Amino acid sequence: MKLVIQGKNIEITDAIRDYVQQKIEKAVSHFQNLTNEVDVHLSVARNPRINPKQTAEVTIYANGTVIRSEESSEDLYASIDLVADKIARQLRKYKEKRHAKHKATVKPAEIIPDDSIVTDLISDRAPELPNEVVRTKYFAMPPMTIEEALEQLQLVDHDFYMFRNAETGEINVIYERNHGGYGVIQPRNGNGSLNGKSHKTEQSSSTVV
Repeated sequence: MKLVIQGKNIEITDAIRDYVQQKIEKAVSHFQNLTNEVDVHLSVARNPRINPKQTAEVTIYANGTVIRSEESSEDLYASIDLVADKIARQLRKYKEKRHAKHKATVKPAEIIPDDSIVTDLISDRAPELPNEVVRTKYFAMPPMTIEEALEQLQLVDHDFYMFRNAETGEINVIYERNHGGYGVIQPRNGNGSLNGKSHKTEQSSSTVV
């Protein structure tokens, strides 16, 4: 297993490196056959208004699947403990899902019809944008179904997930809705249709729970 440890606003000392290695190796010890690479990102917020300030983020690349967890606290070692426990639970959940798929056919997620085009994605919330780009990520984007993208969303510990739709070949975004369930954002062309289909037909299959 390849373990990469990086830091932001913090020096990765031998003590920190040894502690991370001990905790992460223990967390993934029962999932070595699934794990290809583990990236650990430790950071300390310089802004005194940010609380908690010590963050530990773990990203695991497991046979083409990305599993991610992040925890913060006032103490870096406590954050490492929390994220190690969380990533172990996510790996266990992922392994159980893989095992269940081999035993039975997974039923597709229920589709909620929605004939309207969403024009306001943030509602009455004020957008908060950073003054500058502080981090850039690159990752593979193999084609997947909406159901597979939903599984990935639940593994990466984010409230949205960008993916390439296997049916259309286009980039879609699946996200957690404020009032429960999940939604999918799909591109449309200038005449209001999606992939040459009427919006009503396509949109009815674009929201999953």
